[in-house]
Amino acid sequence: MRKFLILCSALLCFSFTASAQDFSAAFESSSPEAAPAAPAPASIIPPDRDPWQISSGFQYMHFNVLGEKFHNLAFQASVTRYFSDRFGVDGTAIAGFGHAGSNPNIVANSVFVGGGPRVSLYNHGHIELWAHVLGGWQHFRFTQGDGRGSNSHIAFMAGGGADYRIRESRLYWRVEANYLGANFGPYSSNYLIGTGLVLDF
Repeated sequence: MRKFLILCSALLCFSFTASAQDFSAAFESSSPEAAPAAPAPASIIPPDRDPWQISSGFQYMHFNVLGEKFHNLAFQASVTRYFSDRFGVDGTAIAGFGHAGSNPNIVANSVFVGGGPRVSLYNHGHIELWAHVLGGWQHFRFTQGDGRGSNSHIAFMAGGGADYRIRESRLYWRVEANYLGANFGPYSSNYLIGTGLVLDF
């Protein structure tokens, strides 16, 4: 009987020891330090290019609106955010100044503000070719009293260009051409040709 009690006591001690080891292992496996690392969030920074681009330049704008053909000389500024090496989003503002037709007394100023997608078509060495499509707002302001006054309408711009890198810097020289469409009474077809400087950062 005494031997039997000693044997039961020994078995009971062994079972407690095994249970404690199992509990300790389970606790360690459920601790945060033992948990597998969470995957890193996806990056929206392009791997092979700077994510931001700003540009400033000069535009020649030819208009055929409201029964009048004329041109503006304009200042242009834009900002682009690239989310991959190929795809980005543009924001553009263009302010033009000129005269309607051949009459220097009729001022015809213009403003375009818009945004939309930009795609890099080719980027190798010192040359990058690109295209964009922008939706936005076009405004004309003529000399008060000539019957045209101030006019605004939803518009779109589509076109593209080429950026040439200056040496090994982040500065580029840009040449671009765009089509501008808007519905000022009869639908108007207009075009823009421009040049300027671009900075990547």
